[in-house]
Amino acid sequence: MGCSKNKVDSEHLAALLSHRYRIRHDYDGKSEAVVVNTCGFIGDAKEESINTILSYAELRKQNRIKKLYVIGCLSQRYRKELQAEIHEVDGFYGVESVNSIAADLLKEETVQGYVCDRVLSTPAHFAYLKISEGCNRRCAFCAIPLIRGNHVSVPQEALLDEARRLAKNGVKELIVIAQDLTYYGIDRDGTSHIVELVKALCEIDGIEWIRLHYGYPLGFPDALLDLMHDHPKICHYIDLPLQHVSTPILKAMRRGVDREATIGFVNNVRSHVPNIAFRTTFIVGFPGETEADFEALCEFVSDMRFERVGVFAYSPEEGTPAYELEDDVPEEVKMQRVERLMAIQQDISLEINAKRVGKVEKVLVDRCEGDYFVARSQYDSPEVDDEILIDAAHDLEIGSFVNVKITQADFFDCYAEPL
Repeated sequence: MGCSKNKVDSEHLAALLSHRYRIRHDYDGKSEAVVVNTCGFIGDAKEESINTILSYAELRKQNRIKKLYVIGCLSQRYRKELQAEIHEVDGFYGVESVNSIAADLLKEETVQGYVCDRVLSTPAHFAYLKISEGCNRRCAFCAIPLIRGNHVSVPQEALLDEARRLAKNGVKELIVIAQDLTYYGIDRDGTSHIVELVKALCEIDGIEWIRLHYGYPLGFPDALLDLMHDHPKICHYIDLPLQHVSTPILKAMRRGVDREATIGFVNNVRSHVPNIAFRTTFIVGFPGETEADFEALCEFVSDMRFERVGVFAYSPEEGTPAYELEDDVPEEVKMQRVERLMAIQQDISLEINAKRVGKVEKVLVDRCEGDYFVARSQYDSPEVDDEILIDAAHDLEIGSFVNVKITQADFFDCYAEPL
């Protein structure tokens, strides 16, 4: 459940268990044991995780599965409450328990060290590389530091070993992920080593695309943008949540930047990498957000013309500083603001995509679905961004790179013909 960081944890656990068990990343109706890796970030994600646990608890009650384990963020955050309410679960584990649950399931005393092996849940041609755990930022709305703790960087050699193994097994696109990737290495010697790490990843044979998720506007290194501009393997793409633009709201969110700094940051990114696809997310309905604050956000999105935008309605999270604030924006108003901001972005997305018609782009073919091959350009991350649809009558190979000509544009998709 939840984010790509959870996905990596599950893949590491699957690799440990695969020495003794046959592993699937989905339930086939025949499995003897089920492990649910939960998300506990926001209200909707928590509800989805709880409903999933309950559905498997019912199978456990019916003896259709023999063992049920729950791990991850929700289990870390609400273990006592879950244990008290859901008795069919055989074990609850937190977010740093991959080795612990593996030792228990394998019936070994300990499983030690960082796991470099993976059993991918993604298609074989792309994979996520999680370079750190936790976060040292203290945004008022975010529960990640409460759940996963402070930022801890994975040693560079372990990451390079993991990346080489992925490449050897056919991975062509590496999606580098962290709560704040620019903080990589600071916990070790006080200096960011993200540029050094990305340079080293670029040297790995077989990896053709490297994509960067997620950053923070405060202290983002220009050297990383320059490397992105200069190195052909690094996608001209960045996923960096800005959250808002109104100075009072940014201050209440404890983001460490104001309106001017936010606008300056976006302009700086684009000046270093002129053709970058900038993906960002915003929170609407944060406590104290006035109509004027929201109008400023709408104007900002209209002016900046981001290539990719996601919008979330604020939900209060226990233990965060914002939880102590009055949640004074009605849910109905929050949803109206989500819809309005996404409507603005929809028009922007259509205009940006329309300008791609007639252009040639290199795409990676992800899958065949119905009448189309579904592919992505360097400007699109899996699951969250635009897709490029190619008539399935063409003879294409899943996981291959193809040059295509964009023939038609929609709000969030394009159509293309291979050259």
